[in-house]
Amino acid sequence: MKRLIALSLLSLFLLPSCDTLQQIVDTASDQPLTTAEVARGLKQALEIGVSDGADKLSSLDGYFASPYKILLPEETEKVINRLKVVPGFGDLEEKLTLRLNRAAEDAAKKAKPIFVDAITSMTFDDAMDILLGSNDAATNYLQQRTMDKLFAEFQPVILNSLEEVYAQQLWSEASTAYNKIPFVSKVDTQLDRHVTDKALVGMFGMVEKKEQAIRSDVSERTNDLLRKVFAKQD
Repeated sequence: MKRLIALSLLSLFLLPSCDTLQQIVDTASDQPLTTAEVARGLKQALEIGVSDGADKLSSLDGYFASPYKILLPEETEKVINRLKVVPGFGDLEEKLTLRLNRAAEDAAKKAKPIFVDAITSMTFDDAMDILLGSNDAATNYLQQRTMDKLFAEFQPVILNSLEEVYAQQLWSEASTAYNKIPFVSKVDTQLDRHVTDKALVGMFGMVEKKEQAIRSDVSERTNDLLRKVFAKQD
C-alpha cells in the first residue's frame, strides 16, 4: 500500500500540469509558417475556389441563372431591334442569350483542369504578402499571372461549345439577314471572344468569393493546412 502511495505521489511530480500541457500544445501550434506551407495553403485555397466555381458554373443554369449570366454584346442590339419584325427572329435575343450561357456552362466543365494546372504550376515568391493582403489578393495574383494563358486555352473550348449549341449558326443567320438590309452598317461580332471574356469574369468571380469565404469563415478551412495558414491573417 505504501509503495502504491509513493508511486502515485511520484507521478504527480513527473507528469506536467494541465497548464504546462496547454503551453506545450500552444507552442507546437504556434510554430512559424514556412514559405512552402504558405504557398501550399494558398494554392489549396485557389484550387478549392476553382473547383467549387467550375462545378457550380458548369451545372445547368450555372451561368444563366447566376449573377454571372452572360448577356449579348452591345453590337448585337441593333441587329435584334431590326430583326424583331422578321419572321423567325422575334425571339432572337432570348434564344441567343440562352445558347451563349449554355456554351459557357459547357466550357466551365471542360476548362477546370486548365485552371488547376495553372495554379499548381505557379510560384509564390511573395506568398506571405498575398496571405496578409486584401481579401482578393490571391485571386488577383492568379488573374494577373495566368489570364493570357487561360484565355488562349479557354477560347477554343468556348468556340467548340458555341458550335455544339448552334449559337454561332444562329448568330450567322441573324447577322446575314441583317446585313442584307439596305443602308445598314455591316456587323461581324466575334461571339467566342465575348463569351470567353464574360465566362472568365464569372469564373474568377467565383474564385474570389471562395477565397473571401476561406479568409473570413473558419468553417470554410476544411483541412489542417488551411486552418494553420489562414490563421496567420486572422
